[in-house]
Amino acid sequence: MTLLDWIAQDGLTCLKVKLRGTDSRWDYERLLRVGRLGLANGMRWMSADFNCTVAETGYVNEILDRLLRDEPEIYARTLYVEQPFAYELEHDMLDVRSVSARKPLFLDESAHDWEFVKLGRSLGWSGVALKTCKTQTGALLSLCWAKAHGMPLMVQDLTNPMLAILPHVRLAAHAGTIQGVECNAMQFYPDASLPEAAVHPGIYARRGGTVDLSTLGGPGMGYRLEEMVRELPESCS
Repeated sequence: MTLLDWIAQDGLTCLKVKLRGTDSRWDYERLLRVGRLGLANGMRWMSADFNCTVAETGYVNEILDRLLRDEPEIYARTLYVEQPFAYELEHDMLDVRSVSARKPLFLDESAHDWEFVKLGRSLGWSGVALKTCKTQTGALLSLCWAKAHGMPLMVQDLTNPMLAILPHVRLAAHAGTIQGVECNAMQFYPDASLPEAAVHPGIYARRGGTVDLSTLGGPGMGYRLEEMVRELPESCS
């Protein structure tokens, strides 16, 4: 499926744009292509994800400044920039205030430990992207530290299938994010979650750009495990 197909099928209004971080011309043109297509088809927001590959702040600043000058609507719709720089904050100690002065700059790979969130804030990072795949406890501790220090939050996916998506959306529902929750497992391998989707259909399919958590209920995370029919392979001894 093309991006246009996904927008039409799922009613997407928020798009994450994956970038290289090593080819500024390619990255800029990709932001334009996705941004223009999105704006023409109901997109309200987008974010830019450089995947920890950028070496210096000028790379990101140049792209953002060019967007502001030449494509102000796309610039305005870019809600935040996600971890452009290496996640080993303690090794690089890169001051990123020049980037966060242009757009909110969110820690992602570095946000698994609240002490790295603390370090990131001192270097100029402005927000935190939480992920339950890096442990629920770690996400909660980072959430608490970030909230206590006024840092905005997102809850982002690492393509969580099957049961993994349930604590993910639960966390987002209570975290107070700036724009809902990111869910993409249904896009990359929807068949992996068919038994769970039979019980929670609104969580494993996006409709109108949203997921529906109303089927969650009961003790714990509200999984309703007893209603799921999943055959697991025999364990190896």
